[in-house]
Amino acid sequence: MEEGRAERRRRTEAPSCTQGGARRAGIMTDVHRRFLQLLMTHGVLEERGVRRLQKHCYRVHGRTAAVEELEDFINNINSVLESLYIEIKKGATEDDGRPVYALVNLATTPVSKMASDFAENELDLFRKALELIIDSETGFASSTNILNLVDQLKGKKMRKKEAEQVLQKFVQNKWLIEKEGEFTLHSRAILEMEQYIRETYPDAVKTCNICHGLLIQGQSCETCGIRMHLPCVAKYFQSAPEPRCPHCNDYWPHEIPGSRPSGARGRGEGGGGHPGTGSPQVRAPPVWVCPRVPGPPGEAAPAVSRRLCWHTPAGALRTQRKPPGSGGP
Repeated sequence: MEEGRAERRRRTEAPSCTQGGARRAGIMTDVHRRFLQLLMTHGVLEERGVRRLQKHCYRVHGRTAAVEELEDFINNINSVLESLYIEIKKGATEDDGRPVYALVNLATTPVSKMASDFAENELDLFRKALELIIDSETGFASSTNILNLVDQLKGKKMRKKEAEQVLQKFVQNKWLIEKEGEFTLHSRAILEMEQYIRETYPDAVKTCNICHGLLIQGQSCETCGIRMHLPCVAKYFQSAPEPRCPHCNDYWPHEIPGSRPSGARGRGEGGGGHPGTGSPQVRAPPVWVCPRVPGPPGEAAPAVSRRLCWHTPAGALRTQRKPPGSGGP
């Protein structure tokens, strides 16, 4: 029996070439295996969480060797998982571009993967919510509109109260995000479902004009209709003296994420409309826009003032450092 275990481990750790010799399989140590198991339990993690997880796995197994670069570490695991049609995939959050990682099953559709956790009528509720999100201009579906479709679900009948609880289960399992009573796709869902969404909703799917990735939330040109993710908008217009559409060259009609509001911004200035869209909204501009300050909202710090911060699409209330020489409370 011990010889059998040793042989199985030897086969897992032995290098082998992929088709065409494009990538050579790495060696899966206990560190890699533990990392993979823990990532599976989380479903999706931000990059900083992934780095902490990697270091934790090295500490647990007492590895004295230097920690691999994260990219090499994950490529090593992916080279072994390739034959199983599983991959650790990297993506980014749509609202602010934070890097995220998720373990993606390439062999089954994401809805099929969810079948082990949800009943037939619950999966049908998710499909209907997904369709509303994909068809919407904002990338959000209201809970009211989703719950109004409960009578059309397949399988066992579901009351609206039960449907509300199921929606919260989707949030807890990181398939949906809820913002102010409306739902959109979690980064995990976008990573795992991109191909499924493109194939299932070819006429409704939206694509970012900059990165060409699937777009759920973003901004659009009012003249030619192209769309861009919010982080792509911020990066593209970062050094532009005047924001103009990369396709038609007309003036970009939205608040640029992370930019300082000013009179020079012209029409469309405002932002802080629908969560995640950066759509225009009439408001009194803040006196100043602060640099980003790490830490949760309300965290006390020296020379810190609480003001409305408009560098995020939702206009969230955050702790902000007061610029030198500024007055006020």
